[in-house]
Amino acid sequence: MTVPAQPVFAVLYTYSDDTATRDDVRPAHRAFLADLLGRGVLLASGPWTPAEGRGDGALLVMTAADADAVAAVLDRDPFRTAGLVARRDVREWVQVMGPWAPTS
Repeated sequence: MTVPAQPVFAVLYTYSDDTATRDDVRPAHRAFLADLLGRGVLLASGPWTPAEGRGDGALLVMTAADADAVAAVLDRDPFRTAGLVARRDVREWVQVMGPWAPTS
């Protein structure tokens, strides 16, 4: 696997409770993410498993120049534009082991 040339970010999504709209918008959301994956911006993504007492959400692992650039890209996510992302937390993540860790 190729090590990204830019910093890596973990993005935590918390979804709204509107599951019906989320189901309707999911195909557009996944197409949006597939495009990011194809362009090398998205490294991995997927929903959290249901857990008692926790809201629905997802983890996205992305690469970009900085957190603002990640946020700008994700502002166009159909889930976001439909009001389905109740909270978004973007954190730079330094991987020391694994497929995206620097080799030096």
